[in-house]
Amino acid sequence: MNFESLKPSKDTIKQSGRVAVLMGGTSAEREISLMSGNAVYQALINVGVDAFKLDVKDNAIEQLQNLKADRVFNILHGRGGEDGQLQAVMDLLGISYTGSDVGASALAMNKLLTKRVLRGSGLPTPEFQVLNSENDCKQLLNELGLPVFVKPNLEGSSIGMTAVTTAEGLIPAYEKARQFGAVFAERCIIGPEYTAGFLGDEVLPLIKLETPREFYDYEAKYFSDDTIYTCPCGLNEETISIINKLVTETIKVTGVKHWGRVDIMLDENAQPFIIEINTVPGMTDHSLVPMAAKQAGLNMSELVLKILELSLKGENLV
Repeated sequence: MNFESLKPSKDTIKQSGRVAVLMGGTSAEREISLMSGNAVYQALINVGVDAFKLDVKDNAIEQLQNLKADRVFNILHGRGGEDGQLQAVMDLLGISYTGSDVGASALAMNKLLTKRVLRGSGLPTPEFQVLNSENDCKQLLNELGLPVFVKPNLEGSSIGMTAVTTAEGLIPAYEKARQFGAVFAERCIIGPEYTAGFLGDEVLPLIKLETPREFYDYEAKYFSDDTIYTCPCGLNEETISIINKLVTETIKVTGVKHWGRVDIMLDENAQPFIIEINTVPGMTDHSLVPMAAKQAGLNMSELVLKILELSLKGENLV
């Protein structure tokens, strides 16, 4: 495929003005956000963007009220930065920012709500069951069966998530996930995992993910050196086309914009299932969107400039 249209305009640096790179925050993903933020900041500085770093802490509203910037590059992962809260504040303050707006951010962060929207739109996502008690865990064995993934509803980066293959492991997995709020179980798809980054409505080259760990967890995503990333992904063109169409439809029905990532698994019949959507994916040296962008011919600076350019074309101002 030809990804030449993804190259950012030469005018983007000037048009972006002074850019605040929002990072850190107070979520469980703070450490990764700081790593991503430093990578984004350095990529912007390398091409002459007037950028500065801002670690968003408990006084986020005050920090934004006093912000002296023309726009924000939001690289806050998780609650507070990726769930629509920060976006709502920036809308009220008239601050332009990268990424999805309030509604799409809140939707994508809520895994259960996202799955319901996908299913209501006829898009494939694994069966699931909400877990509110240990009794729900017992009922799950009869209704959904094993294996399943037990997940917190409002966390990213696989935080609090457990792959459960035995009845004995279900309640401990529920207790672990419950520390982070609402919990659900999702039918485990047995098959390879892929991820699709996107810029605007253009789907980047797919990446196949393989790990010797039980699943692609927090450690495998950000720190492990034995995770295998394959890009090009090795799938035939027909399957890639089917997945890309699903990703495009997912972008449309959820309203996410500018950039992000959709995670997909194929079952034993090569049927794709949408697992989740990330509206502020990682941008570390282990991260997937920079990897896919590189395969499409964009270096890190071109990638972050393109994200800024997309925010210039579709200002989020109210």
